[in-house]
Amino acid sequence: MGRVNDSSRSRRRMTGAERREQLIQIGRALFAEKGFDGTSVEEIAASAKVSKPVVYEHFGGKEGIYAVVIDREMQRLLTLVTQALSASHALVKLERAALALLQYIEESSEGFRILVRDSHAASGTGTFASLISDIASQVEDVLADEFKERGYDPKLAPMYAQMLVGMTALTGQWWLDVRKPRREEVAAHLVNLSWNGLTGLDPNPQLTAATRGLVLSPPPDTRTARPAERDAKEQDKARERDLKEQEKLQREQQKAREREQKEREKARERELKEQEKLQREQGKFQREQEKAREREQKEREKARERELREQEKVQREQQKVLERQARRASKAGAPERADGS
Repeated sequence: MGRVNDSSRSRRRMTGAERREQLIQIGRALFAEKGFDGTSVEEIAASAKVSKPVVYEHFGGKEGIYAVVIDREMQRLLTLVTQALSASHALVKLERAALALLQYIEESSEGFRILVRDSHAASGTGTFASLISDIASQVEDVLADEFKERGYDPKLAPMYAQMLVGMTALTGQWWLDVRKPRREEVAAHLVNLSWNGLTGLDPNPQLTAATRGLVLSPPPDTRTARPAERDAKEQDKARERDLKEQEKLQREQQKAREREQKEREKARERELKEQEKLQREQGKFQREQEKAREREQKEREKARERELREQEKVQREQQKVLERQARRASKAGAPERADGS
């Protein structure tokens, strides 16, 4: 019991900012390992030894934590690359830019793994592709100046910037897992290919003295100091996302209700049509029965008429027979009367 109470007191002593930072770091580790969709609020809360409502209170859900993590990692990488591109000579800029990316990968592997995944729409800060595009726009300015000096068309600089940055980013993703050779050697080979081209490759490339041993300074550690207003903005964004999700859910529910209503109306229409069809069939059957009865009545009347005609014919024939008999009898009695007279 004593240990439980001590643990409870230690949790109570954690400030809101400390709790927030703890949740961010736990979320960062889980996102790097499992991705956004593979991470649940339950896992984050369990790892922090807090209840789910605490996570919702600080961030509104895992989307809020993810947005903060993505924002921090993008700012860290952009800061390193921007520092690298502040050098005066174009070759040194390329060397330092390649070295900046590799330094970031080496020092912030979890962050890089999160960035290179398909960024979730909840981040609100864009995908890794958009980050690479931002870096390419800075490299584009460097190439445009070099192209002008060398007589090349500066309009081609954006395309070449995408090539250089894309080559470096993909190499970084490969190096994330292999980690060989060391980062300065990888940077030297990257610049060797981009600066000299395949036909002028140096068999033993080396970084210039201005770049060798350089370690760029990352932005201030946001884990120890984060402006309160930025926290408030992130909370506002999280609330806005929640409201949008609720509105979206309400719209979907309304659409579902409308679909159900339409289905019920269609079902009623089908039922009415079936009833009308049945009534028509019943009416048709009744009319057919009536016609059949009328036909039978006519047949009976015709039969009675035939029967009456037959009877009349028989009576006429009987009458004729009687008349013939009467004439014969009359003829036979006439001579007897003559003799007797």
